[in-house]
Amino acid sequence: MSAETSHRLIKAFLRQPVDRTPVWLMRQAGRYLPEYRQLREKMGGFLAMAKNPEIAAEITLQPLKRFPLDGAIIFSDILMIPDAMGLGLYFAENEGPKFKHMIQHEKDVSTLVIPEPEEKLNYVLDAIKITQKSLENKIPLIGFAGSPWTVATYVISDAKKMLFQAPELLHRLLDKLAESTVKYLNAQISAGADAIMLFDTWGGLLTTRDYHDFSLKYAKKIFSGLQREHKGKKIPCIFFTKQGGQWLEDMLSIQPDVLGLDWTVNIGEAREKINQRAALQGNLDPMLLYSNPKRIQAEVEFILNAYGKYSGHAFNLGHGIPKDVPVENVAALVDAVHSLSAKYHG
Repeated sequence: MSAETSHRLIKAFLRQPVDRTPVWLMRQAGRYLPEYRQLREKMGGFLAMAKNPEIAAEITLQPLKRFPLDGAIIFSDILMIPDAMGLGLYFAENEGPKFKHMIQHEKDVSTLVIPEPEEKLNYVLDAIKITQKSLENKIPLIGFAGSPWTVATYVISDAKKMLFQAPELLHRLLDKLAESTVKYLNAQISAGADAIMLFDTWGGLLTTRDYHDFSLKYAKKIFSGLQREHKGKKIPCIFFTKQGGQWLEDMLSIQPDVLGLDWTVNIGEAREKINQRAALQGNLDPMLLYSNPKRIQAEVEFILNAYGKYSGHAFNLGHGIPKDVPVENVAALVDAVHSLSAKYHG
């Protein structure tokens, strides 16, 4: 049986009927789990884990051992492409990601080489293959990348300043990042990813005009170049712009299968606006995981009810899991989605 007909999450992505609403969580494999923190301390940091295929696969599987999630997402980072381009990704303690070489001038962009995924990003592809063997086709595996605009905000000291001072230079950088991302995501699909997601974390910083010109334009280039079928299976493609709720109808122009929503959007209103032209993913406020199981259950019910008795809903957070939420609250969220959603189906 193909993934299109057997996996609840893939069926929801493709707006097909399901028995209950599937749920997976952004950053579900990560630092809120004590077993992850123990492994990170042993391995000596994030990059050491992410670049070790066996360890990355182990981390991908960790949340599945705790919670009955409907999907896995490969343990990696949205900044692997610029690292593969030679910009030197590293993580400063309590400061987040940094690069040894930042993009400032024309020569910085012109010398960037588009990486071959099988050579420079093979550790991600190997992690996908190892994970898929362990999953045994029981649940689907999601691959991902960062949008060119979002990646650019990390490799330029002030991306918005460049947008206004040197827009053509920024366009050349974004074009190279988009070309690299097409190759990278297609390689993930060939390695075994059942769906892919493009994270546009910082698109919401832009004006509507600039969002179209500097973010959506390059997302469209990526989506138009993706391998949307592999080995007879459709590969659903998810697009998520944080704080992008006002542009949902514009996002349809890139032909996504799924649009991710942050917590500022009413999912029922979004569904009416999209009108079954894409599935929706989301959209519980991640900070709600600091509350308690009763409050979480009430919010899950609110979101499910707002979406209504329609196909095409994959439950998720409006962004990633915070690093120190109680694990039992994550369990309560997953259980609430499964127990409360059946009445909205069938």
